[in-house]
Amino acid sequence: MKKLILSASIIALLVSCSSSKNASNFDLNIDFSTKYAASITEKDLAKHLFIYASDEFEGRNTGEPGQKKASAYLKKFYVDHGIASPLGGDDYFQEVPAAFLNKRKRRVPLKDSENVVAYIKGSEKPDEIVVISAHLDHVGMRDGKIYNGADDDGSGTVALLEIAEAFQKAVKDGKRPKRSVLFLHVTGEEKGLLGSSYYVQNPIFPIANTVANLNIDMVGRIDPKRKGERNYIYLIGADKLSTELHELSEAVNTKYTNIELDYTYNDEKDPNRFYYRSDHYNFAKYNVPIIFYFNGTHADYHQHTDTPDKINYDLLQNRTRLVFHTAWEIANRDKRLVVDKPLEMKE
Repeated sequence: MKKLILSASIIALLVSCSSSKNASNFDLNIDFSTKYAASITEKDLAKHLFIYASDEFEGRNTGEPGQKKASAYLKKFYVDHGIASPLGGDDYFQEVPAAFLNKRKRRVPLKDSENVVAYIKGSEKPDEIVVISAHLDHVGMRDGKIYNGADDDGSGTVALLEIAEAFQKAVKDGKRPKRSVLFLHVTGEEKGLLGSSYYVQNPIFPIANTVANLNIDMVGRIDPKRKGERNYIYLIGADKLSTELHELSEAVNTKYTNIELDYTYNDEKDPNRFYYRSDHYNFAKYNVPIIFYFNGTHADYHQHTDTPDKINYDLLQNRTRLVFHTAWEIANRDKRLVVDKPLEMKE
């Protein structure tokens, strides 16, 4: 009997080891980027945007009550989802003082404002930071009309929330990214890229440790000037500093989202100069590789008619997933991106 029991125990142990090995192999074969990107949905994006670009937020003018409500909404999201602040505790606001915002003389001085920040600490390279950004502000109210800014940049803002939630789902499953990821909602973009300028001059994490900045500004609409398929996005800046980033971006899109990557506005001779007109540029000046995701302008750009009912939520979903997949790859690759085309440092 003892021999029989021993044999049965050995067999059970071998079966157990075999099962564990197979489970491990199966686990390694899961495409986690696809798994967590699937949590980014049209429904959730719309739910957030119909609130964030509602009249309640009064056009989110920098430093004004509506913008403060917007910041509070973002903070509540991160608290509710258990996503930490890099500032510690309950403080998700990087204060941007009026003195900084008003360095240039203004007809109507700006009031104190804040960038909203949250982050997920990396498992293997926590000191290396991937920054994903969108601007939280818009232009406020004019002539009694509320400029809701659903596309500009409500679309980028809610995309950033959904990306953060996807990363947090991975963390809860024990799949924390190798590098840290900072979710950066900047203020004062409409006033001259002010919140991002403040951040790079007063970084929470050293700029030298910032691996990349993926900036999302207007990704919910279709440019009427475009001639082609609706499933596109303008990509700007990916190849300016890092050949690797451009190649990674292309490969990720081919593998996961199959969006037409339109480089029209990446041309140095483009008269619109969009490369210089959103928050990524403040990172690029410090030789941080960037990508600017942008759908182009339209008739509702900077008008009170930029409302959430006009957003193409299927496109917003796919574009948001593209940014997530790209961030996931950058955060989890073995080596940080190489800057092979550095600029002379500028202030």
